[in-house]
Amino acid sequence: MQIKPIPQTKTKVYKSKRLNQAGLGNLNLSDYQIFLQLISKIRNVDAIGNPLPVEQLERTYTLTAKDYSKQFNVDIDNAYKMIKSSVKKLMNTTITIPPDLFNVEVELNICSMAKYHNNEGYIEIEFTDRIMPYQNKVKSQYLLYNLKEIANFRSLYTTRIYELMQEFKTTGYVIKSIAELRHLFQTGTKYKEYKNFKAKCLTHAINEINTQYPTINLSINEIRTNRAVTSIELIFNKTYLIQSINPITKQPKNVQIKPKQIPLIKPKPIEKDQSNVVEPANKPTKPKTEISSLIERLKTKAK
Repeated sequence: MQIKPIPQTKTKVYKSKRLNQAGLGNLNLSDYQIFLQLISKIRNVDAIGNPLPVEQLERTYTLTAKDYSKQFNVDIDNAYKMIKSSVKKLMNTTITIPPDLFNVEVELNICSMAKYHNNEGYIEIEFTDRIMPYQNKVKSQYLLYNLKEIANFRSLYTTRIYELMQEFKTTGYVIKSIAELRHLFQTGTKYKEYKNFKAKCLTHAINEINTQYPTINLSINEIRTNRAVTSIELIFNKTYLIQSINPITKQPKNVQIKPKQIPLIKPKPIEKDQSNVVEPANKPTKPKTEISSLIERLKTKAK
């Protein structure tokens, strides 16, 4: 008997570590957010928590502008525009999976079908068969995080750095060459000089992550070869694991204790201008209290 996929209450992203380090072509921040939110809809475990085989996973998913707006704190009018423009990007973009142990680099398409429903304001996509194995839960070879962890980032570079950190969250550090980081960020011919690359990509991402996660203490160590910076070591407070019990399977499981995120501060409502408000002539005065009456009597005696 085939066990149905377990309903997912939180928007968790499962993807392989190789997909996590893939080049995203010309996807911008909103395109990538939409891609991740669609990935989060994949139900890849059964009712007792066991990973489902790839052939049993659904391929077709939908995403409304309203859901995207709510997840990533985007204005609803812009959300409609963003999900509509993402359709062509998701269909036409080729992502590049970095070489494996056999030095094989893979290029593949994200979708085999993508369309925007104008009247209803949602997109419908079908993932390709080739990309599905990279979006499945495969023991220690996959990455897992909650989508809300990256929802307030306003830079694609920040999102990619944070995802890279999640891959090495239990060690507290990761070393990547400048070439690997350029591939991760898909900078192409931009920021050829390291100082520009550092200012536009690294420094901004580090500041944004530390602002939203003050206890993560992210910093970098520059590794030089013949005086030139050739690699970067990202150093941060690691995630700790504690043992717990899965309420469904009654089996032991690891619970992650991550650095806390500062909640998004929403702007205060604009107060009404009271400068032109005219007080009524017969406005009742507040009754005097015993203390205020006593003070007035004392002032009178002092005179």
